[in-house]
Amino acid sequence: MHYAYPKAILSAKNGMNLYRGCTHGCIYCDSRSACYGFTHDFEDIEVKINAPELLEKALKAKRHKCMIGTGSMCDPYLPLEKELCLTRRCLEIISRYGFGAALQTKSTLVLRDVDLLCAINRKAKAVVQMTLTTADEQLCRLLEPNVAATAQRADALLQLKEAGIPTAVWLSPLLPFINDTEENMNALLDICIRAGVRGIVYFGAGVTLREGDREYFYRALDRHFPGMKERYARTYGNAYAVMSPNAPALDALLSRRCREHGILCRPNECFAYLTGFPKRFEQVGMFDE
Repeated sequence: MHYAYPKAILSAKNGMNLYRGCTHGCIYCDSRSACYGFTHDFEDIEVKINAPELLEKALKAKRHKCMIGTGSMCDPYLPLEKELCLTRRCLEIISRYGFGAALQTKSTLVLRDVDLLCAINRKAKAVVQMTLTTADEQLCRLLEPNVAATAQRADALLQLKEAGIPTAVWLSPLLPFINDTEENMNALLDICIRAGVRGIVYFGAGVTLREGDREYFYRALDRHFPGMKERYARTYGNAYAVMSPNAPALDALLSRRCREHGILCRPNECFAYLTGFPKRFEQVGMFDE
């Protein structure tokens, strides 16, 4: 862990990453890709220690309220968050100024902040997005060794539902020849349906691989799935988008079951929901602090 002091925290689309790097150990993680220009070990977490102050300054300057997103590049609930509480402090600021929050995580630590999520939801909107990849717990431990088990994440979704917090699921990646089966897809969809998720973010069955990410992924395949690296190399070469041969059947299965249960599953519809701020709360007044 090391500290950083950036000059700004919000992106042009109102996203933020409070940490940089990760200790989850997911074998498929795109954030390891060389294009992101890491100058430190990926597991040596960069902590943007002044993030709450930067966020408060940014929200004070905004003329209109909006959704503030976090978790696209780095999980806001890394184990470090238990002590540092950067995410919690930022949620307190978001709540104080009446903005919305959209969090993406694989951690059940998000349940610690249900009180703040409920407070934000009363004033605007709070959405928690949970990533799910496999219903097979033994496989989960291989693909995502340092995060909450799938059953624990499923239970967190149920607890958020009971608290009245809307949720979405990122159903990805479905790795070719590993977890890209109809059995797995149905089991994950069962979790989503029980939890009453509003949407499922799904870009098709497959994974993206590029320099930095590919090498880490292939080393993991050698450890856990002997011969699989060679199968990937034969099938896909150095392709960036590595799509499952089962994709058409899995796409149809997801579309059908989501339609039956009223769950958004088209990416544009999901993102419109996640980023959409309730219009009745949109204007920021001078004394909204």
